[in-house]
Amino acid sequence: MPTDPYALAEEAAAALRDRFALESVDLAFVLGSGWSAAADDLGEVTGSCQLAELPGFAQPTVVGHGGELRVVRTANGKTAALFTGRTHYYEGRGVAQVVHGVRTAAAAGARTLVLTNGCGGLNRDWAPGTPVLIRDHINLTAATPLVGARFVDMTDAYAPRLRDLARTVDAGLPEGVYVQFHGPNFETPAEVAMAGVLGGDLVGMSTALETIAAREAGLEVLGISLVTNLAAGISPTPLHHAEVLEAGRAAGPELRSLLAGLAAVL
Repeated sequence: MPTDPYALAEEAAAALRDRFALESVDLAFVLGSGWSAAADDLGEVTGSCQLAELPGFAQPTVVGHGGELRVVRTANGKTAALFTGRTHYYEGRGVAQVVHGVRTAAAAGARTLVLTNGCGGLNRDWAPGTPVLIRDHINLTAATPLVGARFVDMTDAYAPRLRDLARTVDAGLPEGVYVQFHGPNFETPAEVAMAGVLGGDLVGMSTALETIAAREAGLEVLGISLVTNLAAGISPTPLHHAEVLEAGRAAGPELRSLLAGLAAVL
């Protein structure tokens, strides 16, 4: 198996195409915490396998994340790769593992990527269960998937065109700045306050590193956060991962409708 992450992504993409008799895929979705209920209405499932059956992938370990890759035919006739879970940086497998799914989707031909996550919210008007478009991010992991002199412009990391398309599905979608921390501990109230001073509206433990890799590969990115709880210091109660999963379950019908609508227009 190649040790070069780009070669490994090419190998995984070839295995994906061979396994499902595809020439290429058009777009990809990555489902984060709380989003599993949204997986079933994207279109006709034409094939599936466990992620760990493809080269370079590890089975997700976080409760609430699936371990499956599905190939879906969307309502507008496009082929989508749906990752029902992801590897997080805090799992200790390295940043190349975190972005392997993104690089595989790009190598398989995808030009559009939808990244979702569950997160803490700093805006008291965004109740748990509110989906928020990501306008920009702040990466506080002190890591990057880029190695060497790979200079990637991040001015429009989250494509304005795709955010406009998302609002044709749900005109009321708010947008904000997502701040990725390392995790797995939840942020302290002081860290949340710092994120707000820096311009953040949302805090979580994924997405930014994947977006960097996606932009390097030339993908357009749409990021959507599900506010699963008010962040530490704003929430009146201590934070628990069970709260994240429950918010996803409660928002399930809305999330399914949103992703189904996106799949029809992307």
